[in-house]
This record gives sequence, C-alpha cells and structure tokens, in this order.
Amino acid sequence: MQAPPILARVLRGGRVESVHRGNAAAVTAAGRLFAAAGAPSERVYLRSAAKPFQAMPLLEAGGERVFRLASADIAVMCSSHGGEPRHVEAARRLLAKGGFAERDLACGAHWPMHEPSARRLRSRGKRPGALHNNCSGKHAGLLLACRLYGFSSRDYWRPSHPIQREVLQRVAQWTGVPASRIEIAVDGCSLPVYRLPLTSLALAYGRLASPEAGDVAARILRAMWERPAMMAGSGRFTTALISVGSGRWVGKEGAEGVYAMGLTPGVAGRHAVGIAFKIEDGGTRARDAVSLALLQRLDAMSPSARRALRLWRMPVLRNARGLRVGRIEADAGAFRAAR
Repeated sequence: MQAPPILARVLRGGRVESVHRGNAAAVTAAGRLFAAAGAPSERVYLRSAAKPFQAMPLLEAGGERVFRLASADIAVMCSSHGGEPRHVEAARRLLAKGGFAERDLACGAHWPMHEPSARRLRSRGKRPGALHNNCSGKHAGLLLACRLYGFSSRDYWRPSHPIQREVLQRVAQWTGVPASRIEIAVDGCSLPVYRLPLTSLALAYGRLASPEAGDVAARILRAMWERPAMMAGSGRFTTALISVGSGRWVGKEGAEGVYAMGLTPGVAGRHAVGIAFKIEDGGTRARDAVSLALLQRLDAMSPSARRALRLWRMPVLRNARGLRVGRIEADAGAFRAAR
C-alpha cells in the first residue's frame, strides 16, 4: 500500500522533526467527489463526527417540542464538550427533562478536557463524574429518545437496542451506505461506532449543510451556529471555527485524528460541500491546522476568517518552560481536484 500524503509537518529549529500523514475527501451534497488527498475511500471510524446524526431520531420524533429543547440543548447533544460548568449543567438539565439522573449515563467518567475546569475539581478534592464526559450530552439525548419512543433505557448503549437501530438507519441514510454494510465497533463512550469510507462521511456533512436537507438538519445547524460554545468550549478550535463561519459552515471533531466539515452553498462553489479527513497516526495536534489548510485550498476562507483563526493555522510548540521551540505547518498540497 502506498503511504498517505503528508498533511502536516512538525518543525523544530527550522527543520522537520516529524510528519503527519492522512487522507481527505471533499464531496458535494449530490455525491460528487471533487477534491481528494491520498485514498479518499479509505474506511475510518467516524467517532464523534457522527454525533449530529445520532441526535436525529430524537428531533425527528418531535423531541424539541416535547422536551422544550433550546439551541444549547441540541448543540450539547452534538458536542464533544470540554466539561465546563455550562456543559455539565446543560447535560444535567437534559437528563432531568426525561426523569433521568447522572447514574443513568453509560458513557463513563473522565476529567474535563477544559483544563481550568479540571483544576477546579481537583482543588476541591472532587472526582469527575459521567456528566464531565465529553459525550454526556449525546448520551442524555439518546435517553430522551428512549423515553419519547417508548423504549426501555436499559442497555441503551448496545448495538441491539432499538434506539441504536434507529441511529444506524440515520447514519445509513445520510452517508449513503446501506446499514448492512456499515461496520460497527465500540466507541470511547461505549456506544456503537461506525466504520465507513471517508467519502461517505464527507457526503453526510455535505448533505447536512444543504438547504434541501430538511427541517431536522436545519435545526441542528441553527443550534450549532447559535450556540457554538456548547459544541466544544473555551479555547477549542471547533467553537472558534463555527463562530467565525457565521452560518457559512460547521465543523465537528472525532477522536483519532478525524474531522468533518459542512460548507453551505456558495462557500466552495455553487453547491453544499462536505469535507472529511483523518490523520493516519490518530494524533490531534495537527488536526486544526489541516482543517484550515483544506478550507483555504478550496478558497473557502475570507481574509477576515483567516485572521480570526490565525492561532490555529500554524500552532506553536512550547517546552516545559513555555519557550517557543517549534511549530506545526499544515500542507494541503496533495488535496487536489478529483479526476
């Protein structure tokens, strides 16, 4: 197998110390692959990039009206949040709307990704709970869906559970891959995780950003645009990207170096476009810079957007003393028009 192209270089002392390789795909909402790097059909686990589609069964069944969901609620269901107090409380409120509590979450606990929030917990002698898990909003939304559909919430995280079969059908619908051909494993939060071609993930985000996507997709997009801080949090790239986009695009990270973006019509051509890529080694330190390099390669970023996101375009590397010792440079040169 040919190695994927280099998507980023790590420089120290002006010389390349390491490289990050990966594959990328850009697909229109109509399904046309028009730009790619490496092997765009390589299968990847979607990880948290699947979250907007995992929230769809609840919204399609009228969950926004039944549970009086606001944009912050919908955004946190689609998020990989930092475990800040606002995220924890939003997930707690979602649970309460369905008569659930933190003990009902099957995602497990980890320290907040937002370091100040983690430090505050430690300083108070407290341990993180399941609500601090970056996936707690998604899990809370699935529990509400169980309540709305009349499903037992017991083992809601298993692939055989009816709510997971509902989710699988949405993933199949939006990615264009039949459910029978979607490979399933276990995600970091214990839910099913889907393995699909990178082009299929790009297609799903292109469709999500299309005006023809329907009311539920439009509501999810509006929630992301109205409450970007609930999608990731303070100092996080996804929150900054969505904020700067001002309704022109959305982005969503997934673990192991996955990222997906949906661009509305007119941003990178006449049609809505989805972009998806995966850093081969699973690292995340170059992921944000690669996202911006791909957008710039498609001429999708205005000068003002580039300025606003400059901190993520060429991340600085610092040592334990805080001294600047290097930088990360993204390379989208291999991302070219598809043949």
